[in-house]
Amino acid sequence: MEQSHHIHLLLLLLLITTSLVAPSQASVGNGHTIKSATFLSPKFVLGPGSVENNFFYNIDFPRGHIGLKSFDAEVVDEAGNSVPLYETYLHHWLVERYHAPREKARDPNLSGKDVTYVRNDGFCQNGINRQSNGLGSETRRTSTYVPDPYAIQVGNPAEIPAGYEEGWMLNVHAIDTRGAEDRLGCTECLCELYNTSGVTGFLPNDYRGGLFCCFGHTECRVEQGFVAPRRNLYLRYTVKWVDWDIGVLPVKIYIFDVTDTGKRNGGSTGFGPENGCQIEYDIEPCRAHGWCVDVKRRNFTMPSGGYIVYSVAHQHTGGIGSTLYGKDGRVICHSVPIYGTGNEPGNEDGYIVGMTTCYPKFGSVKLAAGEELILESNYTSTSERGHTGVMGLFYILVADQTSSAFPFLGAPFSIGDYLSLSSWYVVALFGLMAVAIGVGVLSFARKEGAESGYHRVMA
Repeated sequence: MEQSHHIHLLLLLLLITTSLVAPSQASVGNGHTIKSATFLSPKFVLGPGSVENNFFYNIDFPRGHIGLKSFDAEVVDEAGNSVPLYETYLHHWLVERYHAPREKARDPNLSGKDVTYVRNDGFCQNGINRQSNGLGSETRRTSTYVPDPYAIQVGNPAEIPAGYEEGWMLNVHAIDTRGAEDRLGCTECLCELYNTSGVTGFLPNDYRGGLFCCFGHTECRVEQGFVAPRRNLYLRYTVKWVDWDIGVLPVKIYIFDVTDTGKRNGGSTGFGPENGCQIEYDIEPCRAHGWCVDVKRRNFTMPSGGYIVYSVAHQHTGGIGSTLYGKDGRVICHSVPIYGTGNEPGNEDGYIVGMTTCYPKFGSVKLAAGEELILESNYTSTSERGHTGVMGLFYILVADQTSSAFPFLGAPFSIGDYLSLSSWYVVALFGLMAVAIGVGVLSFARKEGAESGYHRVMA
């Protein structure tokens, strides 16, 4: 009986020890607790046909040295109700990180001239497409989640200059299309529908529509006699993140723009004709009766190598998909629009309400330094109508192959579904304890059996 008691005690210790090794399902995200917070932007006010294009500085945002996992957003009213795209069209929202002098960081009048932006890793000129995150009408049904064990590293004290603080700017461009004469024309910023006669004289003669005709405080034409109240709106955004540690691997953000001319005139970093990324372009009506497909391509050279962990395209109405090709024509990612079929927010009929994303198995899509990539953006048009102010952007997140926390393993690795680096040390410790206890159990059993006169019967 004493022998049985001792064995049961040792087995109980073994069970307790091995149970400690099992990862906790409550901590999702590679063993790191994923934190989440939802915020509201400052309000913006819209009436029928009106446009707001606001730049909000020092927005509410998680602070500290963290790894961003996702950023999701939508337009809501004062009661918190989701606003459908056919009432308020979300042309785009952008989030940009910056460093501001500490004495000005909390100033409510902070503006772009007071800060130094922290842009992504490419490819446009410095002042264009520098955002960390950004989407448009597709925001409700497009995944922005960064897969484990990766994250977008922000708040790193080593990267913030002395005397400065890190902050975030939110740009929200929204168009109220209630009662619009031509709702699609308003969302495509067709110049003839907007009260922009004072600025069109400064635009190229062939400029038919785009951002320069639907800037803040312009008006798109509404049906005669239509009346609806002005209302307070907000961008509600949810940020998910993890605290940064050695078990989180950083990714680089690359944004490709199919309108990039490849030119950098005189070292200019801003927007200008033929200078770098033009942001938008037009799709001409079909010459033949019916409908046709417009294909636009642009080549890019990767400045460094790495492994893609996430990809997604950004297109406007009329888009039918965008593809990023690698060496020898291999498809890196094919991202297509999801068009709504109903009336409820997130499924508005005829609008792009989502974009498909690519999450390749880690290590399966490798980019080499100097590799030539091709971005292709496809749109449809009809003989009756083309499109103005469309976009062809492509986002990819790339993990540097030298970022492995375990350099002796060679290629980058996946730490596990739930375990962080620190967790592995704990697992190893408890694993060794389990083995030791297991050996002890067997040794004890054999010793007890021998001393009690029991012997194994050999066949």
